[in-house]
Amino acid sequence: MAGNASVMRRLYLSFYNWIVFIGWVQVSWSMILALLENGYEAVYAAVEQHLLFAQTAAIMEILHSIVGLVRSPVSSTIPQITGRLFMIWGILWSFPETHTHIFVTSLLISWCITEVTRYCFYGMKESFGFTPSWLLWLRYSTFIVCLPVGTVSEVGLVYIVLPFMKASGKYCLRMPNKWNFSFNYFYASIFFMVLYAPVYPRLFRYLIAQRKKALAKAKTT
Repeated sequence: MAGNASVMRRLYLSFYNWIVFIGWVQVSWSMILALLENGYEAVYAAVEQHLLFAQTAAIMEILHSIVGLVRSPVSSTIPQITGRLFMIWGILWSFPETHTHIFVTSLLISWCITEVTRYCFYGMKESFGFTPSWLLWLRYSTFIVCLPVGTVSEVGLVYIVLPFMKASGKYCLRMPNKWNFSFNYFYASIFFMVLYAPVYPRLFRYLIAQRKKALAKAKTT
């Protein structure tokens, strides 16, 4: 029974990782074509459907972590996934004013490099039980450039959209109401943006530690 469960786990994770890998390859390809043909202003319109699918599918990774299908801790998985979902649904999808900004392109380049590498890495690991050394190095090295670029792009997009967010009052809940509760999306977004200050250094140090551990282990095997 344990052997069957292990096989089913690997089959499922292989399927999941390759499906999302294909989604991010589609995002990457659509972005490249849009950049070459029409410039960065056309990137979001070209990638929207593929991007919403590929990133929203990552919700499953929270469940994977909770039930123990993967080793990733819930404490680090939830903030990363919810932050990405906030960006694609709460900022990009919700406010068309962001769509033609160059930060969208820099954000997507950093995400695509990271995610195409990551899902390919885990897809190969679950499907074949090993990964090439070059792919291992990319998996644990691309963040050195992609994380700073992605972070600046995310903060930049939130900052750019704040005036439109405040003027529209979108997603705000004002008193009085039957729930006796108020919520201001504008201030919540500012809070999210400010959170980068303490979270980013901690996340970067965590990834550096992971990188050292993974590459050191690879050298001894």
